[in-house]
Amino acid sequence: MAVASRMERVLGFIERGGNALPHPATLFALLAIAVVGLSWVGSTAGLQVTHPGTGKLIEAVNLVSVPGLHRMLTGLVTNFTSFAPLGTVLVAMLGIGVAEGSGLIGAALKLLVLSAPRKLLTFAIVFAGVMSNTASEVGYVLLVPLAAVIFLAAGRHPLAGLAAAFAGVSGGYSANLLLGTVDPLLAGLSEEAARIVNPAYKVNPACNYYFMFVSTFFIAAAGTWVTERIVVKRLGEYTGEEKPEEMGAMTEAEKRGLWFALAALLALGAALAWGTVPADGFLRDPKTGDLLHSPFLSGIVAIIFVAGALPGIAYGLGARTYKNDSDVMKSMGKTMGTLGGYMVLVFFAAQFVAFFNWTNLGLIFAVKGAEALKSSGLGGIPLMVAFVLVTAGMNMFMGSASAKWAIMAPVFVPMFMLLGYTPELTQTAYRVGDSCTNIISPMMSYFALIVAFIERYDRKAGIGTLIALMLPYTVTFLLIWTVLLMGWIAAGLPVGPGAGLYMTVGG
Repeated sequence: MAVASRMERVLGFIERGGNALPHPATLFALLAIAVVGLSWVGSTAGLQVTHPGTGKLIEAVNLVSVPGLHRMLTGLVTNFTSFAPLGTVLVAMLGIGVAEGSGLIGAALKLLVLSAPRKLLTFAIVFAGVMSNTASEVGYVLLVPLAAVIFLAAGRHPLAGLAAAFAGVSGGYSANLLLGTVDPLLAGLSEEAARIVNPAYKVNPACNYYFMFVSTFFIAAAGTWVTERIVVKRLGEYTGEEKPEEMGAMTEAEKRGLWFALAALLALGAALAWGTVPADGFLRDPKTGDLLHSPFLSGIVAIIFVAGALPGIAYGLGARTYKNDSDVMKSMGKTMGTLGGYMVLVFFAAQFVAFFNWTNLGLIFAVKGAEALKSSGLGGIPLMVAFVLVTAGMNMFMGSASAKWAIMAPVFVPMFMLLGYTPELTQTAYRVGDSCTNIISPMMSYFALIVAFIERYDRKAGIGTLIALMLPYTVTFLLIWTVLLMGWIAAGLPVGPGAGLYMTVGG
């Protein structure tokens, strides 16, 4: 009880401190201004590093200058419109709006809550979050808000459901039972770095599959435990303004609508299978037949839109909630109307991220941290664990997994190869550290979106609420995943097909 009490005091302090900050949009605006000032300090101090991959000298760029002013003025609009999550969220929400407006989501939630075992609900949400990473952004824009609605409908605190889904989607980012788009991307960077030592070395995109397969169940179980034992107890009863979906018996119109929606989903699923399962499927890469680098995965947001709109329209026709096309368009417009606060938040968040990238400060901080770890003198497993922790720390400054690995791989992959560890193991350790702090990093692309989701249920919530909510997941995931990695190394298990742990120099 004493430990729980101390934990509550710490989390409460973090939440109060974070929420004492200005509105998240204002905070991002202030951070953008602060970055401009820091760029002048860094440039004046001659802050610079040598890029470990290209050998190019990277210097701090001063934005307090005429060229800097010009770049900020001319980039203000494009920073906003090109912000990665913006288009994804807007397009996906249009399709979801059709499904919501027709009543499909409400009916599906009613069916889920009435039929699903209550004890398995949390585990199912965390597990679904981990698995959603195969489909890139779908977890952020669909599962996270949906989990909150499901928990509210089940009579539980909606933020507990949101936290469970977000923990799976982002905190368990690298774990999965399937390969995702990030696997070949990281493997390619690892291979290039490995060839610094061995020019003939090849890294398989599935090189981490065994470890990540097992990790899926550890993360799902850990996320469930944190939700039930810490988050639910801390949040208590929900007293906000949002009302749960009515849980009365299914009406005939709802049943008919759900059958219509199911038929539409089956038809869509059959079309997707036709385009992806055959080696020459029309949704595969037309040149190579590859699925990981295919129109299917590249166009996953468009598929989310269709997967929301098509069954939504079908449900509306079956349940007679949609009379004509105007009803469908009004549902889309209503959904867009709820995103006003998010748009404001994204505008300032986009400026902050762009300014930070322009200054090269994130790159410089990352390289400096890598150099410090390299020169620490640690050996073997302790160095691997330290690498996990440094990666987790760097994630607070650079949100992109591939961007960080492009910087870190040329340093750490050769270093660990010379110590007798394979590039595949080094990449595994990197992915562990990179995932755990996603859920508390403001540099994570979808952080602003999650804050907006939270504000729907708690008008006084802010960045502090989200960080305090997710910090127990970060600590737990980092501990369990690191111990799993150490045990994996001690047992001498391969991390993936043909990917052992140890090697000889040049092997």
